[in-house]
Amino acid sequence: MSVSVAAAGGAGLLAGSSEHAQAAGGAGKDRFGYCLNTGTIRGQKLSLVEEIEITAKAGYDAIEPWIHKIHEYRDAGGSLKDLKKRIADLGITVESAIGFAQWIVDNDAQRAKGLEQFRVDMDAVAQIGGIRVAAPPSGANRDPGLNLNHAAERYRAILEIGDSMGVVPQLETWGPSANLHLLGEALYVIAESRHPKACLLPDVYHTYKGGSDFNAYKAISGRTIQVFHLNDYPADPPRATIADKDRVMPGDGIAPIPQILRDVYDNGCRAMLSLELFHPGYWQQDALEVAKLGLAKMKACVLQALA
Repeated sequence: MSVSVAAAGGAGLLAGSSEHAQAAGGAGKDRFGYCLNTGTIRGQKLSLVEEIEITAKAGYDAIEPWIHKIHEYRDAGGSLKDLKKRIADLGITVESAIGFAQWIVDNDAQRAKGLEQFRVDMDAVAQIGGIRVAAPPSGANRDPGLNLNHAAERYRAILEIGDSMGVVPQLETWGPSANLHLLGEALYVIAESRHPKACLLPDVYHTYKGGSDFNAYKAISGRTIQVFHLNDYPADPPRATIADKDRVMPGDGIAPIPQILRDVYDNGCRAMLSLELFHPGYWQQDALEVAKLGLAKMKACVLQALA
C-alpha cells in the first residue's frame, strides 16, 4: 500500500459519564491532548533533538519518545537537564515514553534485570520531565500461559518503583502477544495490582489485532486511560496477518475511531492521544509534513466524535 501525504490531505475501572466538549482544540480539562509518538517518524533516522523540534513545530501538545534515544543522547555527551529545558522552552511536555524492559517475565534472573532496566529507564525519562512510561508484556509475548495474578504482582512492583521517581508505568496491551493481548486481561492485572496509579495504555491497532471488541471501551473509566495510542488499520491484510507496518493515519482505515473516542470521552477520559504509526510509506516522506498530517487527522477524528 502506497502512502502519500499530498494525497492523504490510575483509578477505578468502572464507567462514568460527562457532557461532550464543543470543540477538538488543544489540551485542557475539557479536551483531549495531542501527542506525537516518535515511532511515527522513526524511519527518517532523526536525532532526538530533531524529533522534539518537529513535534513542537507541527503543533503537538506533547511528545512520546523512545527511551533508547534518550540513553543515546546522554551517552553521546548530551545533558538531560538541558534537554528538559529545551523541551519546556518549546512548550511541549513528555507525557509518556516507550521502552521494552522485561519486568513481567517468569524467569527470576531475567525479571531482576528487567526491573533494574525499568528503573534506569524511568530515571532517564524523569530527568527530561517525563511523567509516564509504557509497560508492555515484553519478554512474555511468545509463550502463552502467563499467570495474571503474578503479572499483577509484577505490575505493582514497577508502579512502586515509579512512585519513588514520579513516573507512572502504564500497562500496555500488545495485539500479537501470547499474553496481555486482550483488554480484559489488562484490566484484570490493573485491578489486582491494587495500586492507585495503575492505568492502561490502549492502542486502536493492538485492540483490533488482539481480538477485543471495541465496545469494551464503554466499560472502562476514563481515569484509567491517560495516554491513548491513536492509529487506524485497513480492511486488508486481514486481522490474522496484519502487522505494525500496516497501520495508517487515523480516519484512513476502517476502525470505529469516532465511536471509541466518544465512548472514552463520555466516561471521563481526557487523555493525550498519541499518534503511533510504523508505516514505511510515511518514513519515506518529510517528517514534519507527516507529523502535521497526523495531527490534522487526529483532530478531525475528535471533531467527528464530539460533534
